[in-house]
Amino acid sequence: MFEFPARWISRHLIAFGLLALTALLAGGATGPASAQDRRQNQPGEFDYYVLSLSWSPSFCEEASERGSGGRSEVQCGGRPFSFVVHGLWPQYEQGFPEYCQRPSPRLDRNIVSSMLDLMPAPGLIFNEWDKHGTCSGLGARAYFETIRKARAAVKIPEEFLQLSEPKTIAPAAIDDAFIKANPGLPPTAIAVTCNKARLSEVRICLSKDLQFRPCEEIEGRTCRRDEVVMPPVRGG
Repeated sequence: MFEFPARWISRHLIAFGLLALTALLAGGATGPASAQDRRQNQPGEFDYYVLSLSWSPSFCEEASERGSGGRSEVQCGGRPFSFVVHGLWPQYEQGFPEYCQRPSPRLDRNIVSSMLDLMPAPGLIFNEWDKHGTCSGLGARAYFETIRKARAAVKIPEEFLQLSEPKTIAPAAIDDAFIKANPGLPPTAIAVTCNKARLSEVRICLSKDLQFRPCEEIEGRTCRRDEVVMPPVRGG
């Protein structure tokens, strides 16, 4: 009877053990992620919303520097906008779904027209529906009604509504102003973002029933600059 050499057996047992350990570690490392992956981009399967409020004067200044038209012509043409709604984004605790229906259901132009007071560019509205709205699990009309309700749930601090001169301010001071204006808004539910030296957006986390709620991932991405500039409201 043929017998395998002890050295051969030892070497192959070690190799087998390493393979088994690798598989075990891989399974353990991907366990929580797999739960998220199974619902990846499934409409309605998410943890909370982010209401993103864009500081329109910053967007308009950047668009002017780029020489871009399109959305900027509508948003920056005449009416004085301060904070406008960039979007209402379904989020996971880590990461987010996007483009959950391809092709996305057609968006009625009457809905688009009804949202221009909050989201002053048709192209923005179409894009937000395709990328984020289709992940909400709601029909188009219900999704944009939810955006309106979310926006109504957040009060803009008075000092930002009719800003007539450039304002240099610490991101933390913007946080504080929103927290003061919105009782119940915790510091862990808000993030200020910046682009270059300008204020870009204020992002506020809301539960599915539009209550303020903490969001560690979003809050952790807040602007790290000591100060940002808020360009004045056009026409303000």
